[in-house]
Amino acid sequence: MSQSVLTAVDHDAAGPARPCAPPAPASVSVRLRRFPHRYDAMLAICSDLDYTTDGGVYREIARYLNTREPTAMGPGVGLEVGNSIFFDMPPAEFAYWNTDDAGREMVRTLIRSGHIDVLHSYGDLARTRADAERALAELDRHALHLPVWVDHRRAPSNFGADIMRGEGDRPGAPCYHADLTLAHGVRYVWRGRVTSVVGQQAPHSLRGVWNGRRPACSARTLAKEAAKHVLGRVGRAKYAMHRDNALLRPITLRDGAGCVEFLRSNPHWAGISRADTAAGLADVLSDPMLDRLARRGAVAVLYTHFAKKGDPRRPFDEPTCAAFRRLARRHEAGHILVTTTHRLLRYMDVRDHLTFRLTADCGRVTVHIGPVVHPVRGSCTPSLDELQGLTFLVDARAEVEVRAPSGERLDCTCTYAGGATCATIPWKPLTFPTLDRR
Repeated sequence: MSQSVLTAVDHDAAGPARPCAPPAPASVSVRLRRFPHRYDAMLAICSDLDYTTDGGVYREIARYLNTREPTAMGPGVGLEVGNSIFFDMPPAEFAYWNTDDAGREMVRTLIRSGHIDVLHSYGDLARTRADAERALAELDRHALHLPVWVDHRRAPSNFGADIMRGEGDRPGAPCYHADLTLAHGVRYVWRGRVTSVVGQQAPHSLRGVWNGRRPACSARTLAKEAAKHVLGRVGRAKYAMHRDNALLRPITLRDGAGCVEFLRSNPHWAGISRADTAAGLADVLSDPMLDRLARRGAVAVLYTHFAKKGDPRRPFDEPTCAAFRRLARRHEAGHILVTTTHRLLRYMDVRDHLTFRLTADCGRVTVHIGPVVHPVRGSCTPSLDELQGLTFLVDARAEVEVRAPSGERLDCTCTYAGGATCATIPWKPLTFPTLDRR
């Protein structure tokens, strides 16, 4: 019997795969692929629901992005794209407490299916801890939770002190709620940081932002982004994520609680606060940008607003629809995995902190998954959902099986390239629910 044990993580790709039944090796090693097998990059479109006028617009956007059904914008593109939700907003904006019973049922259905995964603050009118308690009690009543928090403009409940100016994490403030919200299940928070860099979790690079037809404007964008990077390198905490071009980092809120912050991107030549609309996505989701994202083997959580400056009768114009079709082709071809904000963040978070070991014995190679050793949550056992998409590269042509921390043998797909074996735990797409068309 021989055995090889490894817990280190690497970021290699498997290359072209072809089926073969290989013999088992006597001694091997293993590493984790950066993304699920076949894909070169990952992307989520993280939209703030500001300016959404009613539940009909919200539903039509979700149907267009997530199904192939006929919609006001033509046949849907069949991607996997989530959305965010408010609770307390003025009457002109769609929010949980503003809509009717059917609208609230739609929201609950989409939270349950994973297609609403972001709490976009508690809203402009949520000014007290009691407002947060009321929203969380409603979610608890229906056994629902939202795992991602995104600050909203200048909402009092925001977590961000330096950019978004909230007091939701300051003990003693009227709207202090961080303890309740994190206990509810929020794991990832966005506090206003946006970058122009195409793709995170890759070396910092400003290539891809320059627009030769708009030299003055794109030069300003490049200068601003370069300044953020330099300020981060000299120790300015506000720009620490820009220094490393990091997607995720552990942080401590003002009440002492730990959580994970994430960075959004808007790689548009006019800057992070321009083209943050559905119409703007026509320029952002360009062939050069998508090519560069895949070439860099990077990950992006795009900052936008699906309903901002759009026609409620047809939220996406034809150039934007063409951009979504362009993205869908990249996804279907296995180049860019498009998924919801939470699923992307969770995948990268688990992948970067997973432990595992490898044994080779009696003609079989086995990957034994261990705990996730996390800087915020400590050592914890990953759920089966959290293991979706993980791809182990074994440096030999072998029969490979993957076992969960419990010892359970997991379904996985093995492919072979050269002298290596690629064992992938399947990535299961979300199922989009049937929505009431009222």
